[in-house]
Amino acid sequence: MFMTEVLGEYAKSQPDKIFTVYNGREWTYSEFYENAKKVAGHFQAEGYEKGDIIALYALNSDLFLVSYFGIQLGGFTVMPVNTKLTPREVEYIYNHSEAKAIIYDKRLEDSVQQSKHPFKEKLSIGGEGDIDRLLASDAKAYEPVTLNGEDTTVVMYTSGTTGKPKGVMLTHQNIISTAEIWSEAMSITEADRMIISTPLFHCAASHVFMIPVTYKGGTVIIEEAFSPKGTLDLLQKTAPTMFFGVPAMYTIMLNLPEIKDLDLSSLRLFCYGAAPMPYEMVKKLKETFPNVKVQNLYGQTENSPAASTLKDHLALDKIGSVGEALPQTEIQVVDEFGEPLPTGQVGEIVMRGPQVMKGYLKDEEETKRTIKGGWLYTGDLGKLDEDGLLYIVDRKKDMIIRGGENVYPVEVEEVLYQIPGLFEAAVVGVPHEVLGEVPKAYVVVKDGATLTEADVISYCSKNLAKYKVPVDIEFLAELPRNASGKVLKHTLRSNVHSTI
Repeated sequence: MFMTEVLGEYAKSQPDKIFTVYNGREWTYSEFYENAKKVAGHFQAEGYEKGDIIALYALNSDLFLVSYFGIQLGGFTVMPVNTKLTPREVEYIYNHSEAKAIIYDKRLEDSVQQSKHPFKEKLSIGGEGDIDRLLASDAKAYEPVTLNGEDTTVVMYTSGTTGKPKGVMLTHQNIISTAEIWSEAMSITEADRMIISTPLFHCAASHVFMIPVTYKGGTVIIEEAFSPKGTLDLLQKTAPTMFFGVPAMYTIMLNLPEIKDLDLSSLRLFCYGAAPMPYEMVKKLKETFPNVKVQNLYGQTENSPAASTLKDHLALDKIGSVGEALPQTEIQVVDEFGEPLPTGQVGEIVMRGPQVMKGYLKDEEETKRTIKGGWLYTGDLGKLDEDGLLYIVDRKKDMIIRGGENVYPVEVEEVLYQIPGLFEAAVVGVPHEVLGEVPKAYVVVKDGATLTEADVISYCSKNLAKYKVPVDIEFLAELPRNASGKVLKHTLRSNVHSTI
């Protein structure tokens, strides 16, 4: 069975169980499945062909999920699109993918109307949009579709932190495998209630959480977007068992005074990923909520995303590690020739398993460069310790070579995060006439705190080798990030940012 079939089975076996919660509206598994069939039936009736790509350009909502599953249920390929991209960037994605239709959020109508892409249909959702009216009408005939495990069911364009984004093709088998892998790794059951505040157009929210919780027959609680007080309110009111956030979200929440007064007795698991979580932050999270476990998650769009996880019992003892390989997954660290390296040596992280993508859409050459002999070459630099746990040292392209010495920005950032009064930090390489490259730090100071360049350099000098100490400190109001919470280091390198 694939995910659309799993959803259909739950609509029969537990029709009255609440599947989605959004903005006061609850849909049971039966109601949700009937709505998804209406979306599927519409595209079938309009003559779209199996495998046609339909763009989904929307903010988080239950209608996003109905559209996501409805497109797949009809035998078509859903393409969630990052709503934070500019019209020029999304136009590239529409054109490159040759998307046949688009379902879009009415609040994003201006961007959609700017597009010159020849969509057959533009269907709005929200505020009595086209999909809303479709769901309120009599269903058009839906014809069940025979699915093949190798059929592309989702195309997700990479965030484009460097160069043009690439369309990652994920199959039905990739998605169901990811559901199996993460539900086992996080011990998800039908009793779980997952709050999703991060964007559903991103692979983490959709495939690490929404899909595995659906696979186990649990409940998905959807928030349109993370907001410190709004998210805390939702945590209080909806009795969730699981929550996911990028480190920046936890940093913000843990600095709110009311955090200590929250009743989170239903919560069993805090998950984090997309960026390293500093030791002090993990410690503070565990001290503030001693009965809630924490778990780090690592993966990429190209592996659905699912590679490794660091569980609660090692959260403080193995700080900085992204843990052990997930079920059904193999991980190695290799040299430039693809040969495995000894324990402790830094090389490229490669992995394989049933969750590895089919390939890049219309880019066989890049697919061959990325997948070799079944192994996905991640572009991340890492090392394995004596216990077989994985550490990400940095992105291969982010490593700084300072006068022949390798400087890994993550290592410098870990030290920066230990500075009292420092809120966030990012380190990049900048050109140097003699040394080639040198590290530069961008930092954000906590509200009410005072921190000078001399303070930061002094602290780093006491805790880092001289060649690793940033030569320049620049203070920002905030770090530039993409929708998944990753710092846009190419933006920092280009010096395109808002300074204080």
